[in-house]
Amino acid sequence: METNFNQQDQYLRAQKQVEELKGFYGHLASYIVVNAGLIVLNLVTSPEQIWFIWPLIGWGIGLAFHAMRVFNFSPFFGKDWEERKIREFMKEELEKSKKYNEIYHE
Repeated sequence: METNFNQQDQYLRAQKQVEELKGFYGHLASYIVVNAGLIVLNLVTSPEQIWFIWPLIGWGIGLAFHAMRVFNFSPFFGKDWEERKIREFMKEELEKSKKYNEIYHE
């Protein structure tokens, strides 16, 4: 029973990772298509003034943060950090409940 639950849990986590990866690739594709269009538009209509760089940089920063989240490259608050904190809080709660049971149910 425990093994089946663990396998189901692993499957759901893997499924979530695939969805996040698909979302990132969709974001990347739209970044490339839209910014290519903006570059062409800028160079055709006003080549003397280069403005396409600003949306390219702004959206690129957002895309970089999205990539960091999806590929778990966050130096401060990545998925590993979240898992460690969850385990830490669960352990603290378990210890508190044990102390409570020792004190009030002796």
